[in-house]
Amino acid sequence: MAEALNERERTILRSIIYSFIQTATPVGSRYISKRHGLGFSPATVRNVMSDLEYLGYIDHPHTSAGRIPTDKGYRFYVDSLIDLEDLSAREQSSIQSQIHSGAEPDEILKETVRILGTISHQLGVVSTPRVNAGIFEKLELVSISSSRIMVIISIRSGLVKTIMMEVHSEIPKNKLEDVARLLNERLSGLTMKQIRRTFADRVRDMQNEETGLIRLFVDSVDKVFDEARSKDRIHIGGTQSLLTQPEFSNAKNFRGIVELLDNEDIIVHILEKKEPGEGNISVSIGSENEEEKLRDLSVVSSQYAVGDISGTVGIIGAKRMDYSKMIPLVDYMARTISALFRK
Repeated sequence: MAEALNERERTILRSIIYSFIQTATPVGSRYISKRHGLGFSPATVRNVMSDLEYLGYIDHPHTSAGRIPTDKGYRFYVDSLIDLEDLSAREQSSIQSQIHSGAEPDEILKETVRILGTISHQLGVVSTPRVNAGIFEKLELVSISSSRIMVIISIRSGLVKTIMMEVHSEIPKNKLEDVARLLNERLSGLTMKQIRRTFADRVRDMQNEETGLIRLFVDSVDKVFDEARSKDRIHIGGTQSLLTQPEFSNAKNFRGIVELLDNEDIIVHILEKKEPGEGNISVSIGSENEEEKLRDLSVVSSQYAVGDISGTVGIIGAKRMDYSKMIPLVDYMARTISALFRK
């Protein structure tokens, strides 16, 4: 639990964190006294900084006389000191002009991470909506060739999932329509998760139908009605911008980011574990992250809604990120995506 800080301590801590965010270099008492016009002498600032260091809000790097914020310091800043900066009308207009409501959902999400990466200079990330809770609306079967059919699943939120399946021989169009109609009658209104769990029981009396499709669906139920693979569940943008940050000139930190990008399962897990709820922002800083590869990073995220299901949008980047701008940016992007998917 954070100790109560007096007004002088709060003011100086805010100035230290603001200066470090802007400069990426340890902050000294003389710099704070001269540059921020706080009305405190360098000696007073130095004494307060010693107290803040003792309390764990700032730290003293071995190679510098200045101080840098700790995870505890950043947390106190985000919770108690921050002045959020809403996006300007011009920034909002620019974002709106780049994301079009008529675009396919996947294209909207790809554009979202590109915009996040460009504006934030951090890693823009977005997970696709989690279809487990999505309500099955209908299924269509389309013959692609004598040995392949396309399964098109519509979810009530407006999402569509397509899968290719191999068949032993060509199936007439009317037979495909018959199977689709029977499945729609038995599955309509169920969640995708319920379908996976109970599919075999629901079609037990149909498994000997002449096309063999029902048996194929029973054998492939996890593939057909499951979430997309991890590599299809996540979009990432802004890698180059992130790597220009001073923190990643360090070989260890650079390698950590590369390893994180190589393992998208981790990013999917991170985002889905946050689940802050639509309209709420989650901020996790450094050691607050359970995943080892994120201990030197921060994650700012929020959920966006697609009908009755949701995904997560956010930023992963240096702990030194400008939270006063990143939090409103993520919030605005989440609300923008949700609004687009409602149209």
